[in-house]
Amino acid sequence: MAKKKTTAKKTRKKFKIPSFKLTRLQEVILGSALMVFGILLFFSFLSFIFTWRADQSAISELGSREVVTQNWVSQVGAGLGHFFVYEGFGLAAFSISVLTFITGIFLFAASRNLFRLSNSKLFTLWAWGLMLMLWLSVSLGFFHEQNSMLGGKVGFELNDYLQDYLGLLGAILVMAFFAVVYLVLRLKITPEKVSSYFSRQAKEVQESFDAEVNEHQTSENLVKESAPLTSNLESEVTQLEEEKSEGNKIDLSSKPINSDTSNELDSNAKSTEVKETAPIKRTVAPKDDNDIGMDIEQAPEEEEVIDTKATKLVEDFGEFDPTLELSNFQFPPIELLKDYSQGKTLTINEEELQANKDRIVETLNNYKIGIAKISATIGPTVTLYEIVPEAGVRISKIKNLEDDIALSLSALGIRIIAPIPGKGTIGIEVPNQNPSVVSMRSVIASPKFQQAEKELPIAFGKTISNETFVVDLAKMPHMLMAGATGQGKSVGLNAVLTSLLYSKHPAEVKFVLVDPKKVELTLFNKIERHYLAKLPDSEDAIITDNSKVINTLNSLCIEMDERYEILKEAMCRNIKEYNAKFKARKLNPANGHRFLPYIVLVVDEFADLIMTAGKEVETPIARLAQLARAIGIHLIIATQRPSVNVITGMIKANFPARVSFRVQQKVDSRTILDSGGADQLIGRGDMLYTAGNEIIRIQCAFVDTPEVEKITEFIGSQKAYPDAYILPEYVGEEGGTALDDNIDERDAKFREAAEIIVVAQQGSASLLQRKLKLGYNRAGRIIDQLEAAGIVGGFEGSKARQVLIPDLASLEVFFNEEENK
Repeated sequence: MAKKKTTAKKTRKKFKIPSFKLTRLQEVILGSALMVFGILLFFSFLSFIFTWRADQSAISELGSREVVTQNWVSQVGAGLGHFFVYEGFGLAAFSISVLTFITGIFLFAASRNLFRLSNSKLFTLWAWGLMLMLWLSVSLGFFHEQNSMLGGKVGFELNDYLQDYLGLLGAILVMAFFAVVYLVLRLKITPEKVSSYFSRQAKEVQESFDAEVNEHQTSENLVKESAPLTSNLESEVTQLEEEKSEGNKIDLSSKPINSDTSNELDSNAKSTEVKETAPIKRTVAPKDDNDIGMDIEQAPEEEEVIDTKATKLVEDFGEFDPTLELSNFQFPPIELLKDYSQGKTLTINEEELQANKDRIVETLNNYKIGIAKISATIGPTVTLYEIVPEAGVRISKIKNLEDDIALSLSALGIRIIAPIPGKGTIGIEVPNQNPSVVSMRSVIASPKFQQAEKELPIAFGKTISNETFVVDLAKMPHMLMAGATGQGKSVGLNAVLTSLLYSKHPAEVKFVLVDPKKVELTLFNKIERHYLAKLPDSEDAIITDNSKVINTLNSLCIEMDERYEILKEAMCRNIKEYNAKFKARKLNPANGHRFLPYIVLVVDEFADLIMTAGKEVETPIARLAQLARAIGIHLIIATQRPSVNVITGMIKANFPARVSFRVQQKVDSRTILDSGGADQLIGRGDMLYTAGNEIIRIQCAFVDTPEVEKITEFIGSQKAYPDAYILPEYVGEEGGTALDDNIDERDAKFREAAEIIVVAQQGSASLLQRKLKLGYNRAGRIIDQLEAAGIVGGFEGSKARQVLIPDLASLEVFFNEEENK
């Protein structure tokens, strides 16, 4: 009897909104028709409210031309009103006319590229609108006895049904509950918002009341302080009048009044006209004749200015939006990616699981290793068997049995994790007999990617536990990728770029693509004016010439230095803080400030660059890797052979994130991951990922070339920037040609190279590469300059050039003669 294969419990399928694709002409026609029909419904319902009694007898005879109705839309209006209002939902039926009219507006506006409402949003609008209509109809059913038109027959029947089972009070409570649900879920009106609104209103009333009280008290204090001054003045005037009455000739107008009293009076008189921020002055009277009075001046506390220039700009114009220039940009739809699973769920082959478990247990028992517990976690391509050995078993003993277990299972790619980090178990990864394909569509559509709060989210694929694996490139901050030919390295790069295209606007990220093989990244030429960055006066944004790679890397170093200067002036530590400050309009563009997009440098074959350019490539890459994290420049470097002369210690130290597909030798795995295991992978996208801690096995998502082509065509067909993102211009140290001996344009190492050539009496570029540690291109240019100067002879095929100066003394004489010219 054959054993039946059981399948995993089928996951519940989510409801999918049907997608309708209409042409521009169809959108115009359908939108116009829906707007007209919505208006027709509105006036039919409105007229029916007033004419339904007169038209009631004619309802059964509608369709005959002899029938006369009072409705504004004649027989059609009477029929629609009777069906939707009388037999339907009463006054709530107006919701249908409004929803129909709004749908027509959005379809018509979408055809003009004014704005677009997605299918899901239209579905949400109709769902909430119809629910509101039903609630309103049932609620108006409470007043059916007063007016049967309010809730219609549907509202009355449902209301009557509720009252039969719940009573009047229960029906009211149920309708109140649904009203609260609608307010909270649809209108986002929560008790916290209501209480905060009333508390703000109470606070404003209290503040205005306190301000009036303070103003009243201030005026009373001024009156009290001016009272003694007025009495002193009156006494002096009385004294003067008495002296005048006694016959003394005193001119009252020329008699000086006490200066202190006059000044105090003037100051108090002025203080009534000064704002509340003016200093408060008062006088302390002397205690006796020997004491001296004292004037006290107290400055009030300054009020804080809440409305700064930045906040006023934000209030007037809103925050700066970097996406405004391409505000109508549409991200590529998920339908452009192919679904390789085609609705299939991950199946469990219990027969295979049981057989593998028995072989593992048997192999370990042969070496006297007992197992206390074993469990299996099924992934798309690999199954993880976790075992708990019996007490007293050494872990290293199990680790040494890796080849024996692989032999017993007859499987390629057995990998033992001893122990699993964070668990008290030992893991044995065994490839599945029938692996499933992880599509890029499945990981892009997953909630982990769609809801990821990351600056540069990358969806690599799925782990052994069949969970979508998403990382943030901004936190890596750079990634090193290796893998033998045909093991999925180029697909991995496409997965990285596709993730960023589905998550970031063209204003937020730019790519610098280096493709020495000239065929892997050419499809991304279509999005040059959206996402790519290039050097000034460069024809192609994707760099395929190794000589241009050096200039591009040095240009990125210049961009890095310029960005650090901008961050220094803005007093920000990183690009995230700087862009947030710029969006809040706290930085002035007139001072050189601008929104800074992230820049991602992708190098497809790093080994080829090292072979041809050497230190000229390694130095700027190491400098970028060390410093460029804070200003938003991130590097992704891929290579086929992760040897130590390609991935040097300087490179590895600054690339904590490593990705390895299948490699040929264990030494390659240790070079890229600092650990073995990459040589045990099964290929076809099977990869290991580490960010400096544990190593995670992932099945990389598969994105084929036709899918990438569809995505780039969709983006490239939309409105773009006038040109690609222009990097700073870099002028190299090279100069001179084979026929032009311009002393001012000679290479900086020209004299040192001449001395090496004369001492060795061998005129070859390879000699200069070894001695001066130069790239091939620069060494060749120096040889051309030496030929133009007359130090070496012409090109002689495979032979070394003839050296025309015999020794260093003659070379010194040669340079002295040049200086005296």
